[in-house]
Amino acid sequence: MSATSQQPGRPHGNSVIDHALAVLRCFSAEEPLLGVTEIASRVGLHKSSVSRILATLENSDLVEQDPASRQYRLGMGLITVSGPLLATMDVRRVAYPHMQELTAQTGETTALLLWNGFEAVCVEQLPSPHPIKHTSPLGTRYNTAYSSSVQLFLSGQPEPRIRSLVMSGAIELPVQDESHVANYLEKLAEVRLSGVALNYGKTSVDEVGICAGIRDHRGDLVAGLMIAAPRFRVGEEQARHMCHAVGFAATEISRRMGHTGA
Repeated sequence: MSATSQQPGRPHGNSVIDHALAVLRCFSAEEPLLGVTEIASRVGLHKSSVSRILATLENSDLVEQDPASRQYRLGMGLITVSGPLLATMDVRRVAYPHMQELTAQTGETTALLLWNGFEAVCVEQLPSPHPIKHTSPLGTRYNTAYSSSVQLFLSGQPEPRIRSLVMSGAIELPVQDESHVANYLEKLAEVRLSGVALNYGKTSVDEVGICAGIRDHRGDLVAGLMIAAPRFRVGEEQARHMCHAVGFAATEISRRMGHTGA
């Protein structure tokens, strides 16, 4: 049976994980409560196997048992698992119209980036209408120290974490001696205060990158809003105007995400 024709509740493999996922897929909005026998018939497993799987899932709050009917429903633990993904999807949805406005206002490429712990990852992009522009495929990862997005995300990290990433080479700083690391930390302190990071030809002599932070209702830095432009089109005065524009747009997105701080 092909993947496209396989029944939703049937396992896609023979591992325990495959079976557990098949059990979870049995639940739907139309059928939120299911019993062991019903699940077993749908996934093609013995009832004793399904009971063991449900017990394991229940221990992790991925399913819960209804006290009255003794049937099972999906548990609140799934929200914890899917929370980061839902947050990602939400910030993309909220940011998109502001990205459209920012590209229209500046005439340059606008991108949305997330932090995976050691890299900035491009998850959305609106290209410049100009024939000559700077764009990157979705999924592009940045780990060079002076990339505007990397500066932005690292500015919110504690100093020991920054030092660890730089000294291990996970973040590419051209020179890793103490003097250069100290200068870089000072640069990140400035970004932390302003909320906007500027890369004016630092990683590529032909490119300018400006990135501002987007925060959620908890005040956490959840994304970076970036403008990328050819350097020949952006003088220093224009770069200052762009810093203001991207900072203002990021603030508006943050407000829509529930952030109430400065």
